[in-house]
This record gives sequence, C-alpha cells and structure tokens, in this order.
Amino acid sequence: MSLISVENLDVAYGAKTVLQNVSLELEPGEIVTIVGPNGSGKTSLLRAVIGAIDPSGGSVRRKPGLKIGYVPQRLHIDPTLPITVERFLRLTDQVSRLKCQAALEAAGAPDLLKRQMSQLSGGQFQRVLLARALINSPDVLLLDEATQGLDQLGSASFYKQIETVRRETGCSVLMISHELHVVMSASDRVICLNGHVCCEGTPAVVASAPEYRALFGTGTGGALALYRHEHDHGHDHDHPHSHEAAE
Repeated sequence: MSLISVENLDVAYGAKTVLQNVSLELEPGEIVTIVGPNGSGKTSLLRAVIGAIDPSGGSVRRKPGLKIGYVPQRLHIDPTLPITVERFLRLTDQVSRLKCQAALEAAGAPDLLKRQMSQLSGGQFQRVLLARALINSPDVLLLDEATQGLDQLGSASFYKQIETVRRETGCSVLMISHELHVVMSASDRVICLNGHVCCEGTPAVVASAPEYRALFGTGTGGALALYRHEHDHGHDHDHPHSHEAAE
C-alpha cells in the first residue's frame, strides 16, 4: 500500500486555482522530489498532503497510523531568546536527552546539543530542524524548500544527509525544491509541477523531457557533476541562515 496517495487533486484559494488534477503516490523507502517555478503550487501540494488545507477537488489518502516528520522552509527564532538546541528539540514532545542526541546524530549534527539556537550557522540550523522532524522516527519525511538560504555546497551536503537518513531508517522522503543542481541526483523520482503535473519519472527521464526543459532549460547536467565531485571530496559549506520567502 502507498504511504500517501494523491488523486486528481485540485486546490483553489477563492476564485484562483493553484493546482489542477494532480496525482502522485509515495511508496515506502523512496525519495520523491517536486520541482517547479515559483508560484507553481509546490507548497500548496505539500500543505494538502499533510492536511493543512482542504482540496477543492480530488483526494489525499494517508496510510492509517502514518507518522510524518516535517522540515519547514524557514523558522524564525528571536535571536535574543536564550534557548539551547536541546530545549528547542523538547518543546513539543517530552523526549529524553538521549533521544535528542540520537536525532541530532541522524541529522548529521552530533555536537550541537548544548549550543544556543541563536549561535547556529544556516546549515546547523537546518540540521536541527531535521533532527526535530526525525525525533519520533517518522515513516515519511516532508521537506519544504529546506535549504533556503544555504549556498550550493551547503544544500548539497544537506541533501546528502537526507539520502543517509533514508538509507539508515528506511523512511520515505517527499520534498519540494527549486535547487535542481542537487535535488535531481538525490531523488528516485521527480515530479515537475506548474499548477499541474508537467512530467514525472526518474531524474534522467525528467531532465530530458521537453516540458522540464521549457521551464528550466538544460543547464542541470554540469551542476550535477559539481554535486558529485564535491561529495566525493567531503566538502560542507553553508551561509548564515536567512529567512527570505520563496513561494
């Protein structure tokens, strides 16, 4: 049984239709990435999947008992607020220190437990958000433009960690991104969205599809080579976290 099944989904805000006739399935253990230009309905689709908005047509079915971990595009924390990473991770659930530490290790940030949230770099901040999403061992990890504000290598490093999480925990991943240069090679399946599903399939199939090229051009190949090169050499860069809106 699919973990998530979206069938003929329509989403409208008032008179404006943002998604039309969108269908997708998320199977156990796979990484599916939704790509599309700004305003293409990516965030609306994710919000419909988690039940935050009601579709105007079609259906979203989640496997009974499905546990979802969510990594938002951005989260603003008042820099004057004294809160450690551990305290932040324990805000919503009364989880043990051991569980917090295990989640940070899974997120690739084992040394941050005692750090102040205000002192984290952009990459570290996103790792903590990832740890928070992982803390209760989800079946599905949802990521909404989770590397907004990181540079290309910081983004690549983050997505590499997502691949590691999938490999080690078996959880499925559904993510939306505009960063084609790193996402394409980290995905089992790519869905190209522009108010409707333009094309979908393996990264290679989508990258060569006319609909995809019409939206994004053909420049992804060289960037994929950069992504592989950097990860073969273990680089990890990031910028201080910014909170700019994307979509």
